[in-house]
Amino acid sequence: MRKLLSANFSRLWKDKLFWLCMGAMLIYSVVYMLNGCRQATIGLSEYNYSIDKYYFHFAVIIGVFCALFSSMFLGTEYSDGTIRNKIVVGHTKTNIYITNLITSFAATLLMMLVWLIGALVAIPALGVWKMGVPNLLAYLLIAVMFEAALSAIFTLVCMQSTNKASTVAISMLLFFGLMIIASMTYNTLGEPEMTRDVQITTNGIEMSDPTPNPNYISGVKRTIYEFFVDFLPTGQGLQMWQLKIGNSVRMLLSSIVITILTTLGGIFVFKRKDLN
Repeated sequence: MRKLLSANFSRLWKDKLFWLCMGAMLIYSVVYMLNGCRQATIGLSEYNYSIDKYYFHFAVIIGVFCALFSSMFLGTEYSDGTIRNKIVVGHTKTNIYITNLITSFAATLLMMLVWLIGALVAIPALGVWKMGVPNLLAYLLIAVMFEAALSAIFTLVCMQSTNKASTVAISMLLFFGLMIIASMTYNTLGEPEMTRDVQITTNGIEMSDPTPNPNYISGVKRTIYEFFVDFLPTGQGLQMWQLKIGNSVRMLLSSIVITILTTLGGIFVFKRKDLN
């Protein structure tokens, strides 16, 4: 496996798409954080602006880069016949699959690292993290784990499809589908239990008495929705972006379960795939 990893990383450092993704993440982080600094400068004085508000925006976009890079990088192995050559020289399909997963995961982590470094440009204007070092490390650990889950999902897709164009399309559609599902579920959970309407009376504009919100979900259904948002990597990313992470242990365990199950399933299918 060491030779496979060495070959993969040697190709990674020469991969133009990888460096384009790294550059895009760096530029995006700097521009986004500087825009955050501008908002803090012209914003309301009573609003408590901090770097925390902007620092974790990468959590909702890292999946796009993971899907794109994984599908292009791993898809090339099929189009160039690299996988077949690796098997011919004696490497097992299991080792090939695992090394490709490790490569995809490592590339995604490097993209996140570039964002984190570039985002430090906001410290002079916004200061350091008000959440504290323990919470910051907890957030980053959750990010690392849901990126592992995303890498495992996209590796599963990439290692089963022999057409690179189809692989890219499927991976991107899968990510956006997971993001839409997570967003809809998260927004549903954000519905208030009570609502108040604006009324125009002889005394002017007044608020009506609170009334139950028909869109509010409670009980077992709410518990299921909360579990679902915590389970999905995209749901974890949304919560991290909003700085509203609740059950961090459930998130970590969910990412571990997704990574293990998709990897085992991917290896099982890949070992039975005819590469001739």
